[in-house]
Amino acid sequence: MPGKPRIPGSGRAGSAGAGEPGLTTGALARRLGVSPTTLRSWDRRYGMGPAARADGRHRRWTPRDVTMLETMCRLTASGVPPADAARAAKERACPGASRPPADGAPAVAPPAVPAVPAAPAVPAVSAPGVPSSGAARQEGRGLARAAVRLDAAAVGERLEAAVDRYGVVAAWQDVMLPTLHAVGRRWESSGDRYVEVEHLLSWQVSTTLRRHTRQPVATAGPTGAGPVLLACVPGEQHTLALEALNAALSRLGVATRMFGAAVPADALVAAVRRLGPAAVVLWAQARSTASLPLAEHVAAMEWGVKGARAQPLVMLGGPGWAGRPAPGMLRPATLTEALTPLVTAYGTPPPTEPA
Repeated sequence: MPGKPRIPGSGRAGSAGAGEPGLTTGALARRLGVSPTTLRSWDRRYGMGPAARADGRHRRWTPRDVTMLETMCRLTASGVPPADAARAAKERACPGASRPPADGAPAVAPPAVPAVPAAPAVPAVSAPGVPSSGAARQEGRGLARAAVRLDAAAVGERLEAAVDRYGVVAAWQDVMLPTLHAVGRRWESSGDRYVEVEHLLSWQVSTTLRRHTRQPVATAGPTGAGPVLLACVPGEQHTLALEALNAALSRLGVATRMFGAAVPADALVAAVRRLGPAAVVLWAQARSTASLPLAEHVAAMEWGVKGARAQPLVMLGGPGWAGRPAPGMLRPATLTEALTPLVTAYGTPPPTEPA
């Protein structure tokens, strides 16, 4: 009938069905974060090809195919051998049935489906709470692949597993931060193609860090010191490093006040005056936002009775402060370096175990 829209894929033998034309191999590869060659190899070796083809050449992957391959990606990223992962993925997609591989290859036997591991299998850590370099790289690769697939559930699971295994500090320094940097570099080199990946990963990292942030019982430290104040300088939107520091401090029993992104200068000064903090951490990701006059003004603030005036310890965090003279102010390079002086300023014993 004239004017009736044509449903993509209709009238073609072997199509994925009306309303479900399916993804091309290239589109599916981008979604999963693997190469098209990998998908063709999985089809050849393990029978993980599409359930239907538009014709003898063109592959179209149905929603069930996509779900099956997402399961395989999650399992292989967790350390399950590809052959076992393929069996498990096919069994989950269609219990009790196993589709024969393409190209006349022998069918893969369906029994012995491995369970999905509760946490990624990684080599033993080099010390309690500290992943070995190999373990950290493996964790990071799995995390990045899950993020490229936009698999929020897998990203969250891997982040939780890293914190449970290594603690907040090591998980941030050795897994989360390197992965964020790697995804950021990929975004910069690919012309905005991975912005959504970076945003999803950042959100999941933030969610995990906040979930592991404890609320301290006391506001003042053992010596009567005020809380540690955490703030991004005016114009600065990057908060993840401060969120990691906030989580680590809370787990060491240090009271904090987290003010987050782009705190106006007058609001920051007012908060320092009201709280009398033991320390103030100012984060600047870029040189364009790092304001040394503001940091110096905060460092010079005093409160208390005459003869017993107090001043805050000021700590400058982030690459924006690099190369700037900051007499009397600390500039740690890592989260670990930041913890001891902040905990000491608050008045609790310095940390002896990973937070």
